[in-house]
Amino acid sequence: MKNLYINTRFFYTLIIVGVLYVFAFFFPFIIWAAHIVLLLCFLGAMVDYLFVFNRNKGISAQRILPEKLSNGDENPVKIDIKNNYDFKINVKVIDEIPFQFQKRDFLIEKQIDPGRNVFFQYILEPKERGEYNFGSLNVYVSSPFGFVSKRFNFQKDANLPSYPSFIHLRKYELMAIQSEFLLGGIKKIRKLGHTMEFEQIKEYVPGDDIRTINWKATSKTNRLMVNQFQDEKSQRIFMLIDTGRTMKMPFNGLSLLDYSINATMALSHIILKKGDRAGMMTFSKKTENKIAAENKSGQLRKISEALYNIKTDFFESDFNRLYQDVKYSLNQRSLILLFTNFETLDGLNRQLKYLRGIAKNHLLVVVFFKNSELQTLIHKNPESMQEIYDEIIAEKFEFEKKLIIQELRKYGIYTVYTLPENLNIDVINKYLEIKARGIL
Repeated sequence: MKNLYINTRFFYTLIIVGVLYVFAFFFPFIIWAAHIVLLLCFLGAMVDYLFVFNRNKGISAQRILPEKLSNGDENPVKIDIKNNYDFKINVKVIDEIPFQFQKRDFLIEKQIDPGRNVFFQYILEPKERGEYNFGSLNVYVSSPFGFVSKRFNFQKDANLPSYPSFIHLRKYELMAIQSEFLLGGIKKIRKLGHTMEFEQIKEYVPGDDIRTINWKATSKTNRLMVNQFQDEKSQRIFMLIDTGRTMKMPFNGLSLLDYSINATMALSHIILKKGDRAGMMTFSKKTENKIAAENKSGQLRKISEALYNIKTDFFESDFNRLYQDVKYSLNQRSLILLFTNFETLDGLNRQLKYLRGIAKNHLLVVVFFKNSELQTLIHKNPESMQEIYDEIIAEKFEFEKKLIIQELRKYGIYTVYTLPENLNIDVINKYLEIKARGIL
């Protein structure tokens, strides 16, 4: 009996019976109609009970989960239900999804013909990394009478980890093949000269650079031959992720740290596909999660595992400690992408000498963020004095960010200044630009 549930249709019928009894007080002949409706209500409930409970395995159902969740992305969860009854059934599906999603109104209703399957899915979008626990898959089955339902339980518990965003890695890889990305149009990167990594000697075709003619090969074959070069490979690319308090700021449910972690995953995938070596480390009061720059088959998984448990703390990040660790652990010139955030010019000036120290021996790119809330205020048409004040203050903060970019450029430090939601594409574009220009 613990799986028996009385549906609202039964109570609505009782309400109708009650109304008939009230009218019967004034019109006595209605009393028989009330008795008949009441009797039919209970008989219908009994028949409905027999229909629904005559089989122990009236339905079969399963929840099909991905191997792991991709943080910040839409993850499909699929449900397959089969009707083993001899009649059409109505089902209500209540899946006990993890508490992190705070969905308290989850309900999916379907009709299933006898002997048929129904297959559907719903979307979950996690906003934090870690373990997600799914409870029971509850399916409430009722016959066409709809007076009572029987509850079926499936898949009592399931634990699923949420890793840094990986769903769109294939999409970024396809875009990077031609070294261009779609972001408000196509961004094409013009090559400046060519690299010195030799690939092959081939026959000259119109359009080839005549400066690459190989005269020795031309004299031997009696045909015009040119040297062909390719992008340099096995270059070291390091991602440094700030886990200090400035990276706790949330946008659209994700913190700046999570945006940086997702961008590190996407960029690492492209780096490895391009034949370069990807490495990373995190820092706040000290440097942690160090992954040496390699181009091995399991490197992306190693980076993903390191990023999985990274949390933001509330300390002031120690750039002096970062400079010392970079100086002694990275002994070859590398491309370093530093994910951090500076809100004021004074905040930058306190750390500038350490950034300059890193930039002396490496190609440094500082990645910091536009405040999307300020961008909304700047582009909003003010209608009151308060909104004018808000716009002026927002423009002041935006101007300070531009001063930060100018200050970094004075010392040969590259920058990526972007909205959090555009971070993945912008950092990959910067990497491809640096590769195309051969400045590493």
